Amino acid sequence: MEIHVVDHPLVAHKLTTLRDVRTDSPTFRRLTDELVTLLAYEATRDVRVADVTVETPVAPAPGVQLTRPTPLVIPILRAGLGMLDGMTRLLPTAEVGFLGMARDERTLQPATYADRLPQDLSGRQCYVLDPMLATGGTLAASMRLLVERGADHITAICLLAAPEGLEAVERLLAESLGDGHAATLRVVTAAVDERLNEHGFIVPGLGDAGDRLYGCV
Repeated sequence: MEIHVVDHPLVAHKLTTLRDVRTDSPTFRRLTDELVTLLAYEATRDVRVADVTVETPVAPAPGVQLTRPTPLVIPILRAGLGMLDGMTRLLPTAEVGFLGMARDERTLQPATYADRLPQDLSGRQCYVLDPMLATGGTLAASMRLLVERGADHITAICLLAAPEGLEAVERLLAESLGDGHAATLRVVTAAVDERLNEHGFIVPGLGDAGDRLYGCV
């Protein structure tokens, strides 16, 4: 699995404000939207395009356009919804699917409670939106599901990641998928923080992204 930490002063600036406990929910939502667009710019460097020729007012010009099937953007409910507008602003022709996952209190494993994705994802590039890569269980389960349905290029876009989460995703995918799959798997994030605490929160992190986006419920 490839890991790309976006090193850009605007990314660092916006992330710093997101971390600040004084940042209110409206500002947090706006900055998340802006930060995701910056991360998406890096995440889509390998988006598939085909050569075309168009007519300018002066002469023919070579160019490129997105190929089909179009990319699929998948926010993980609920916090991933706060990243959707920033992603689709950059990829307005992409299709959007949804995944809802929660930890099963009996098995402690991620369980899918909402699945609005095509059953056949053969040849699709997928972009998974999940703000916090903490323990890694949810992201690993999401990527495994997409690979099993045929996706061959999956990029997860996360605001923050923990080292333990990145290691867990690699280990869990290796255990469940083995070496037989041909999918490219990547994580693009604004920062890899120090560690997880005993409650599974990223340190220093930014708190619970869902609560800060939408308020506590």
